[in-house]
Amino acid sequence: MKKVYFLQTCDTCRRILKEVNIEGFEKQEIKTEPITVEQLEHMYSLSNSYEALFNKRAKLYREMQLNTSELSETDYKQYILKEYTFLKRPVFIVDEEIFVGNSKKVIQSLKEKIG
Repeated sequence: MKKVYFLQTCDTCRRILKEVNIEGFEKQEIKTEPITVEQLEHMYSLSNSYEALFNKRAKLYREMQLNTSELSETDYKQYILKEYTFLKRPVFIVDEEIFVGNSKKVIQSLKEKIG
């Protein structure tokens, strides 16, 4: 399975999608097609952490003052399901490997994986 979860309005996501060969990938734009509980649980099964999937740079994170709270894995899961901006993006799934976020290291690993 090859899939990418992204946000069309995110400049970084658009840049990465151009930079990476996404031929053969199923694409899911998370604002128009929100992620399901099953999809998030699959991401969790690959990453072993809802916190790793959570975008702490989201404006809402500070606006809701979540940065001052102790959040549990359950909290991270609920916030990601409730608000698409809380999913760290883009998320690439290649076979049974997950690549989360836009760091140079993550994108380089992804490029090496897909060739």
